[in-house]
Amino acid sequence: MLHLGKPLVVAIDGPSGSGKSSVSREVARRLGLAYLDTGAMYRALTWHCVSHRIALDDAVAVEAASRALDLELSLSPDQEYVRVAGQDVTDDIREPAISSAVSAVATTLGARTQLVRRQQETIVRAGRRIVVEGRDITTVVAPAAEVRLLLTASEEARMARRGIQLGGSQSQEQLAVQVLHRDAKDSTVVEFQRAADGVLTVDSSHMDFEQTVMAVVHAVLDAVGGHRKNG
Repeated sequence: MLHLGKPLVVAIDGPSGSGKSSVSREVARRLGLAYLDTGAMYRALTWHCVSHRIALDDAVAVEAASRALDLELSLSPDQEYVRVAGQDVTDDIREPAISSAVSAVATTLGARTQLVRRQQETIVRAGRRIVVEGRDITTVVAPAAEVRLLLTASEEARMARRGIQLGGSQSQEQLAVQVLHRDAKDSTVVEFQRAADGVLTVDSSHMDFEQTVMAVVHAVLDAVGGHRKNG
C-alpha cells in the first residue's frame, strides 16, 4: 500500500522527447502525488532573460536573474501553470524560440545551482510526496529519493513524439535541434542519458503512453513494496 503522509519522492530523469513530462504528470495523478516539471523552471528563466534582453552568454547576469526570478509553478498534476512576476507564461515558455535557447541557460552552472536549490525546497514544501522530473533529478536534486528512474527511448521514437507534440509544425532539422542537439549540449554539464547506480531504466521505445505510465507505476509500487495488479 502507498501510505498517505509517508515520504515518497519519485525522481525521473531522461532525454528530450522521452515522455518525461506527460508520463510523470500522469503517474503523479494516479499515485496521488504532487508533480514538479523542473524543465519548466529553466524555460521560465530563459523566457525572463530573453524578455529582459539579458545576454544568455553572460553567466553572471543569468545567475543574477535566477536568484531574483519571481516564479510560480503549479504542483498539481491536474493543473498546469507557470507564472513569472505574476504573468502567465505557460504557453510562452514552450515556443520554439525558447526551446532553442534554453540550453544556454541550463548549462550556466550558477543559475543551475540556484534552480536546483529551489527544486529541493519545493520537494520539502510538498511534504516529500512528489514526482520530480528533469535531467539531474536522480543524482543531484533528489539522490535520496525513494524511487529513482531513467525514462528513455530511441532517437527515432523521441523525435517522432516531439513532432506529434508540436502538431507537425517543425521540420526534421528543427526537431533535431530541439531533441538531439539540446541533449548533446546539456550533456556537457549533467549526465541524464545513462542510469546511475541504483537507478532503474524504463525504455519506452516500443511502448505507448499507457504502457509507459503503467511501467513507471509498477516500478514505483515494486520499489516501495506496494501491491499491484498484474497486466
